[in-house]
This record gives sequence, structure tokens and C-alpha cells, in this order.
Amino acid sequence: MDTFLSTFLSDAAELSDLATRVRTAGPVPLASPLPVADLARDSIAAAKLMASLLHVVRTGARDPKASEVPRVSISPHLVAGAYQSDRLFRWNGRPAPAWAPLSGFFASSDGWVRTHANYPHHEAALRSVLGLDVFGTAEAVAHAISRRSALDLEDEAAASGALISSVRSPSSWIGHPQAQSLTTDPFISLKQQAADSCLHSLGSADSFAPLEGVRVLDLTRVIAGPVATRSLAFFGADVLRLDSPRMPELPWQYLDTGQGKRSALLDLGYKPDRDCFERLLMQADVVVTGYRPNSLDRFGLSPVELHDRHPGLVIGRVSAWGMNGPWAERRGFDSIVQAVSGIAQIHADEAGRPGALPAQALDHSAGYLLSAGIMSALRRRHLDGHGWTIDISLARVAQELLAQPQSPPAEGGRYEIRTVVAETPDGTVTCAAPAISIKGGPNRYGWIGRPWGADPPEWAEPRPAAGPDGPMS
Repeated sequence: MDTFLSTFLSDAAELSDLATRVRTAGPVPLASPLPVADLARDSIAAAKLMASLLHVVRTGARDPKASEVPRVSISPHLVAGAYQSDRLFRWNGRPAPAWAPLSGFFASSDGWVRTHANYPHHEAALRSVLGLDVFGTAEAVAHAISRRSALDLEDEAAASGALISSVRSPSSWIGHPQAQSLTTDPFISLKQQAADSCLHSLGSADSFAPLEGVRVLDLTRVIAGPVATRSLAFFGADVLRLDSPRMPELPWQYLDTGQGKRSALLDLGYKPDRDCFERLLMQADVVVTGYRPNSLDRFGLSPVELHDRHPGLVIGRVSAWGMNGPWAERRGFDSIVQAVSGIAQIHADEAGRPGALPAQALDHSAGYLLSAGIMSALRRRHLDGHGWTIDISLARVAQELLAQPQSPPAEGGRYEIRTVVAETPDGTVTCAAPAISIKGGPNRYGWIGRPWGADPPEWAEPRPAAGPDGPMS
């Protein structure tokens, strides 16, 4: 019943008995031949457990037994709502345009491909690969793709910055060199780094907010990374998301995953902005990245350089394909990974058209699991001062999901929809209620509807004075 949770606890070197502290009110209503409902339940359970354990340690228990960690409860309808947040989101009563017209499945000359063109620069790259002008419709895209081989399109797109991926079977994917490179990767990777001379104690928690006083630099986009940092913000961290002004965000997408966070714009190629970033980094406890591996190295943001300059830092990274292998630096999104790994084929309809999971579950699961890994690392840093690097990839989550037995999909059924509503300067925002609250802790987001990029690039609060265990950072 807790396959994914047990694997997380094992890979994170946490007590296996912690799995017994989870109570579930029933099955999560996400229907699929794959155990995606169990993946969703266990990913959220991992985040809740690590938050509870961190709070126990911050209140004085240095090495608690599993039985000393408060039980956590899983609410199936909240989990389903959280995973399908894009469907529940409303802005002034209007639903989110979750998919752009040129994003979707198209028949090629020898199979199917999946495209992703939600962002303007990805749409432009797609049009360029297909030889279409700015007026080319979805029908024109379909015609252009129908004349080309799926694998040829995939490789050409990868070389040009577009996202077109061949829909594979699970057996075809498992023999691919990138899939082979993942077979030796853990579900989630936590690697201890050198300790700092300062202990990095988090001090005692004055409230039931496990991450009170923790500062997080959020360098993520889309879903997985933002879900991870939103979870950290929910538990009390001061999360500051930073984006380049040259890479605009989809406004609704930020509002769907930006609860509790602040957001600022910095161009790291511009020296004054880079200097500002370095000042923020000096006082950060956690840095979370969601860009392709090595893409931030030119700014001195590789884990090796960050740990050299800032011992004790906790670094969380989420990627599409993993940190190694021939596809490590390729672009990818949840929908693309589903197509390539065989998940889309498993969900094909009677006519053979590929389908999808009932939610972007690879993204959401990677996000919640990454937040759990970061909280596990912060607890250990609190005790011994060591920095950590935590890695997870959408493709590795997909591989874990595909390794489980398939079964006829149970009826997803109706579930009690719970949303939260906020009035903002730009109107009414409605979003899915949080699914990760713990007993006695926060039960709502700090705020909802804060605009993307509207905050100053500075920490929200001055760093609290050092406690008896040493400085905060």
C-alpha cells in the first residue's frame, strides 16, 4: 500500500517505521491503469511526515523514534484536488487555458508525437522546426507533422529548442539509453556535503511552522519546482522566487503554484542584479532549481560551486530526465515525459490515440517529494551543520510508476471539491485547497494571488538573532 513512500524513506535513509504513522481515509479518486493514486497519496504523505519530523526535532527531540512523530492523515479528496489544481483554478470565474492550441498529440508518418508549446518561445521554436509562419494553425501543424518521422522530428526539435517527442511503448523506452541511465538512480537522491564552521541551527520553533526562519531562493518554473517551494512556504519558509525579466511567466500558472511565496525579477547577466542575487544567496538556507542540468553553471550556480562558496547550503534540484545520460540536458515537461516513457500509450483510447494520466502527476509528485527531501536535509543540517544536494527527476518518477503492476482503472468517481478564494487587485482567484496540512500546523496558504514579479528582491524579515545553538546561517 505504501510502495512509493517506503522507497522514498529508504532512499532518504529515514526510518522505515515512519510509514506506519500515515492514516488514509480511503483511495484517492484518480483513475488510471497505473497506481497513480498511490503515487499521489505517498508523495503527499512523505511531505507531511518530513514536516512533522522536523518540527519534533526543532522542539527538542534530537533523535526521535518513529512512534514519537505525530500521525499524519491523508484526505483523498484534497489530494485529488491538489493534483488537478489546473482544472480547479479560476481567475475572475474563468478557467485556466491549461494547454495552448499547438500543444498536444499529433500523428506523424510512422506513429504519434507529443508537442509542448505553452510558452511563446517554445511555440516559436516549434513553428520554426515545422517551417510554419506565425499564422500557422493547429491544422497546419498536424499536416506538417504527418509528413515526417516521429524520431526525426524528436531529434530535430531537441537540437533547436522545440519540444516534439515520439510516443513510445514502455518496452521501447526501457531500452533507451536515457532510461538505462536512470536504472541506477534512486527514486530521490540525497547527498551530504561538507559541513560549515557554523552549525546552521534553526533554533526552536515558536509556532507549529516547521520551517519558520528558513530562507529559500526559488529558481523554478512550471509545476514541479513551484509545487516544492510552495510546500516549503506553506510550512513557514520565507520563499523568494526569482525569474529573469526576459522569460515571462504565464500569469495564471504562477497564481496556481505561487501561494505563500513572493516573486521578484533579476537578470543574472546584469551585474547590479547579479550582485543583488549574491547578497540574497549569502543569507539563504535553501536554493531550489528547476532548469535543465548545467544551464545555470555559467552563473556559478552548480552544486559544487555553491557548496564551495556557501558550506551548509541545502540545494534541491528537479529535472525532466535526470542529471546523467544522453538526454540529461534536453528540455522536458510532464506531458513530454509521459509520452516518451510509455505512459501515454498505456492510456490510449480504442482508436489508438495516446492519452494521459488523470493529472500531471509526475510534476506534482516530484514537487512534493523534493520538498520532503529538502525538509529531511534541513533537519539533519540543524543537527550537524552539513549541506546537502537533493535530486529528483520526472523521468525517474515515471520509471517508478511504470515498475508497479497495472490494473483496470477504478472509477475515479466524484469527490468533494475544496477550493480557497482570495480577492486580489487583479480580481478573484480560486485555487485548490492545500493537501499537506499537519496536526496543529498551518491549514491555509499565507496568501493567494500575489502577482508574478511584483516584489522587491529582498528577504521578507530580518534574520532573527542567534540562539544558544549558534547563528541561523
